[in-house]
Amino acid sequence: MTVGSCATGSRESGQDRKVAAFSGLARVPQIAWPSPHPAGTCDAHPGRVRERPNRHAWKACEVQASVGSNPTPSAMSDHDIHEVAMQAALEQARDALNHDDVPVGAVVLHEGKIIAARHNERENYQDPTAHAEVLALQDAAKHLGRWRLQDCTLVVTLEPCVMCAGALLNARIGSLVYGAADLKGGATASLYNVSADPRLNHNFPVTHGVLAAESTTLLEQFFASRR
Repeated sequence: MTVGSCATGSRESGQDRKVAAFSGLARVPQIAWPSPHPAGTCDAHPGRVRERPNRHAWKACEVQASVGSNPTPSAMSDHDIHEVAMQAALEQARDALNHDDVPVGAVVLHEGKIIAARHNERENYQDPTAHAEVLALQDAAKHLGRWRLQDCTLVVTLEPCVMCAGALLNARIGSLVYGAADLKGGATASLYNVSADPRLNHNFPVTHGVLAAESTTLLEQFFASRR
């Protein structure tokens, strides 16, 4: 995967074709999930990511990928698969706007399928812990009948906070993919790096910057409307 320069533009024009290539439930693309160690994203030490400075609270970094005109799961690159999963998370994020919650969405993948999809519901539930990541992990654990999610990947539109990074650690998550970096509160690269702290009993690889521009736009529009 090649990480390009920071940008605020929209996703590539072929994205709709990539999403249309998958079948299944609405907003739940069925994909063949690859190894959680995409080339060029993290090194041999789990959880370590390349950090790039940015003066904004959410970092919009466009990742370049070359795809065919009619991609299939077997032909898609790691980044293409991440984009398709992130599209489902973005749909969840938009749903959060229906009850005035911060637009963050998350999905959990297991054996190539989305088994949980949630969005922030802190305002909806009046629950300070009802972040998208925590809710998605809870649903995934119920679906699998176990709390250990070492063979799952969490895909979320915004870098997890300290609470959510701790939840990922306690779930023994297999890997994390996120969109926009949270330079004010991110706990997997920006402020802290819970995912790679050698003092902890679990580390996990991180892929970042996937469809970050779309995630950033949702957040900026949400907060601008409240100023």
